[in-house]
Amino acid sequence: MAQLGKLTRAICAGAFALIASPAFAHHPGGASNTGGAGPIVTISASTLEAGHGAVAFLYEYLSFGGLGDTDLIAAASRHSHAHSIGTIQSASASAAYGVTDDFMVSMRIPWVNRTDIREGHHEHLAGGIASNTVDYRGDARGVGDLTMLGQWRFFNNPATRTEAAFLFGVKAPTGATDRVDQLGAQFETEFQPGSGSWDALIGAAFTQRFGAWSFDTNVLGVIAGRGAQDTRLGDRFLYNAAVSYRVFGYAQPEQFGSLPASALSHGPVPHRHEQPLTKIPAPPQWTLDAVLELNGEWHDYEETAGVRDLNSGGHVLLISPGLRLARGALSGFASVGIPIVNQMNGLQSKTGYRVLTGVAYAF
Repeated sequence: MAQLGKLTRAICAGAFALIASPAFAHHPGGASNTGGAGPIVTISASTLEAGHGAVAFLYEYLSFGGLGDTDLIAAASRHSHAHSIGTIQSASASAAYGVTDDFMVSMRIPWVNRTDIREGHHEHLAGGIASNTVDYRGDARGVGDLTMLGQWRFFNNPATRTEAAFLFGVKAPTGATDRVDQLGAQFETEFQPGSGSWDALIGAAFTQRFGAWSFDTNVLGVIAGRGAQDTRLGDRFLYNAAVSYRVFGYAQPEQFGSLPASALSHGPVPHRHEQPLTKIPAPPQWTLDAVLELNGEWHDYEETAGVRDLNSGGHVLLISPGLRLARGALSGFASVGIPIVNQMNGLQSKTGYRVLTGVAYAF
C-alpha cells in the first residue's frame, strides 16, 4: 500500500496531457496518475522508486454544449467556419516505470471517439441563390497519439516531505489521420483521432505533504508542431492544483519507528535497508482519498496552411472533486469536472462537464 501511494503521483498524462484537461481543438485530456493516494489529474512531483512500475486503464468522457443548427446556419451565412461536437470519449492505457529513485518515465496511448460532429455549409446555387445548411458529419474514432513523459525529481526533503520535479516529453504522431465522415469527405485534423504532429512538452511539478493531507501542483506547456493537412492545432498551457485527504487508512509517520522517510505512508514499499528492521506494522488494507482539484488549460488558435481559425482556442478551468479507493496493489478512482471558466474564441462548442474514471495496478 505504501508503494501504491508513491505510484499515484507518477504518470502523465495528462498528461499527459496527454496530458490532462479540457480539449479546445477537440483532443482529449489525460490522467496524470496511476493509483493510490493523491491527485487524479494533477501531476505530482513524486517519482517511482527504481525498479517499480504501474499500469492504468482510464476512461474520459467530455460532454460539450453543442451549437444549434440555427447558430451554424447563421455562421455559414457570414462565411464563418463553425462546427459543433457532442462528446469526446477516450479510453487510454498508461504505464510508468522508475529508472532511478529520482527519474521516472511514463507513456499513454488513447483510443478516441468524437461524436455528433456538425458544421454549417454555405454554397451558391444556380441563379446566384445562396444556400446555408448544416452538414451532419457523424463520428470520428480511432487510435490517438502516444504521449511519453520524463520526470526528474531534483528536490526531495524527507524531513519536510517536500518535493519538486522537472517534466519533459514528446507527443508522437501515432494516431489515425485519415478518417472520413458519413458523406465520404475526410475530417479536418481537429476532428481526427491523431494530429499528425510531433509536439514538445515541458513543465514542472511540486508536492507538499503534511499528515493525512497532500498538496500537489503542476504546469505543463505543449509546443505544437505542424501535422496532418498542413494544420497546427495550437500551443497549450496546462495548469493544475490539488488538495488530497486520506479519509481512512492513514498511518502516522511515527508508527514506523526506524523506517526511513521514503517508507512512510506516501512513500514506496521499502526494499532495501542499511540496518535490519525490528518491526514493520502491517499497512491498512483499504484506503480512501478525497481529492479536490482545479484543472485549467489555455489553448492558442489553430492554423491551417498559415490561415488562423478564429473559432478555435480559448481558456477553460474546471473544478474537479474526486475519490480514490485502494486495496493492496489495486486502486480505482473517479473525478467529475465542472467548468468555472469557459472562455472560448469565436463560435465553438463549450465544455459542459468531464468525467474521468480508471483502475490502476502497482508492481
